[in-house]
Amino acid sequence: MSIDWVEFLAEAIRMATPLIFAALAALITRQAGMFNMGVEGMILCSALAAVAFAHYSGNMWVGLLGAVLVGLLTGLIIAFANLSGKTELYLTCIAFNLAASGGTVFIMYVLTGEKSTTSGAFRSYQIPNIEIPFIKDIPVIGRIISGQSLLTWVAVLSIFLVWLLLKRTRLGLRIRAVGENPHAAESVGISVKKIGYTSFAICGLMAGLSGAYLSMSYVTFFMKNMANGRGYIGLSAQNMAGGEPVGSALASLLFGFSQALTTTMKNQTNFPTEFLEMIPYAATIIALGVTGLIAIQRIKKTESAKAAGKE
Repeated sequence: MSIDWVEFLAEAIRMATPLIFAALAALITRQAGMFNMGVEGMILCSALAAVAFAHYSGNMWVGLLGAVLVGLLTGLIIAFANLSGKTELYLTCIAFNLAASGGTVFIMYVLTGEKSTTSGAFRSYQIPNIEIPFIKDIPVIGRIISGQSLLTWVAVLSIFLVWLLLKRTRLGLRIRAVGENPHAAESVGISVKKIGYTSFAICGLMAGLSGAYLSMSYVTFFMKNMANGRGYIGLSAQNMAGGEPVGSALASLLFGFSQALTTTMKNQTNFPTEFLEMIPYAATIIALGVTGLIAIQRIKKTESAKAAGKE
């Protein structure tokens, strides 16, 4: 099997882009003390919104804006159910993901008469790729970095912006305070509900960008269940990194590599497709297992150190 490693690395970055957005989306709500499994459904709804808004407006940027707005709306819907309706967040997210899976197919059927994809009914729009002057002419690096989607660079920028938000702003301090101890935060005048809504809103924006990338950059159409577990993988990525933006992005890149490996092996080997499609999810389970063992070892060392100090 001969692999074009340069193209493989470029594909890994393309695969990692929606995962980075998903990880950052989940990270924001985690920092506020809420484990948002609804990212999967939020991405799915945003992906459909992107192609629908672009098709009916005839404008690619309106499609992108529509995806972000729908992501924001879905985040606020989950927030309302959990924070105002007092529903259990875990069950709310499961119900939302199931509703999104079936609801997007229903809406697609109403709009196009199709139940699998919009490719034959909606005009295709694509977020532009960015050719970087000078770098594009560098033999290896140019092929990997230059020519990536605009949203890939937005994802890179988002890593820094989320880090800046959480570590250097008053809002970020309040989000982390609520996540660590909501009762203590409320005792000093911080509105836990307001911070919760804000966190879900930011989460929705990130999920909207992830959905827009899937249906207007990686491909130029929407298809049934195209999120394909990316929301859950994003949750795993940020969990591996302990809720840190840079670490979450690196973990997303790792999963991007595993998905690129799946695609490459499908094209160049005779392995059963069903087996190859397991690779990203198997990598997720293994990575979480290793991360969990490392965390357990750290806790044991800390406890041993404390016990030794008391003696």
